[in-house]
Amino acid sequence: MQKIGILLSRVRVEEKWLFEAFEKRGAAYDRLDDRELIFNLDQPDHWRQYAVVLERSISFGRGLYALQILNRFGVPTINSAAVAATCGDKLLTSAALQAAGVPQPNVRVAFTPEAALKAIEEMGYPVVLKPVIGSWGRLVTKINDREAAEGLLEHREVLGSYYHQIYYLQEYIRKPGRDIRAYVVGDETIAASYRSSKHWITNTARGGAGTNCPVTPELNALCRAAARAVGGGVLAIDLLEDPQRGFLVNEVNHTMEFHASAPATGIDIPGAVADYALRVARGVTEAATANPAIPSTTPS
Repeated sequence: MQKIGILLSRVRVEEKWLFEAFEKRGAAYDRLDDRELIFNLDQPDHWRQYAVVLERSISFGRGLYALQILNRFGVPTINSAAVAATCGDKLLTSAALQAAGVPQPNVRVAFTPEAALKAIEEMGYPVVLKPVIGSWGRLVTKINDREAAEGLLEHREVLGSYYHQIYYLQEYIRKPGRDIRAYVVGDETIAASYRSSKHWITNTARGGAGTNCPVTPELNALCRAAARAVGGGVLAIDLLEDPQRGFLVNEVNHTMEFHASAPATGIDIPGAVADYALRVARGVTEAATANPAIPSTTPS
């Protein structure tokens, strides 16, 4: 079997656990630091030494462009560039979920402060304003009244990046002091955890504490549907519990963190990811052996 590539920005707890998982399975792998990589577009064969590349970049931009290059070279990646592009953009994620009929909070999008203010007032306070690109709960704001809305919209208007002028507005869900993060590997929801906090943002990056959440048939079905909607692979599904509507998918993450959830659930999440990557690699190797003229394809 060819080697596994692990594309990363720095070695966090998750990456250490993944290294250990591959080593326990006797799998050869290379660490590919995205701060040091140089892609020569005239030399794609160099990258075909990898049966699959597992993307773990902290930088959305570096990870996305690396995946796009690798996929163009015919190197399978987990996840694919198409999945990363969808999950890394909250608007594209919402559009994919809507097209697949997956329940989510109501979302409105505007392109000017004036239109955004009108949308907010139509939705009713409070609403949540999010950047379309971002993670760890950064720049996510709950807007409670018109005065706050006007100030925040003015602030966003003068920020430098164009995507700050894409006003992604989400219905505020009065969740019970927690949200749920579920982990889908392939087509199986392998684990889920509650993330609880006194703050309305319950990300573990913002201090949320993790405890085990049972993977019920209802939760499993919804998470698998959300994963399929964005293209599948190795994904974390963030869900909210609405008092009337039940589970709503909030976001889908393509480079998931699991340092809090693995201990809380007792599930070997890095082992499951490693097993999935090795299944993909085995399939690629077998296909190449049987049909050497057929280039590798990216897993869905």
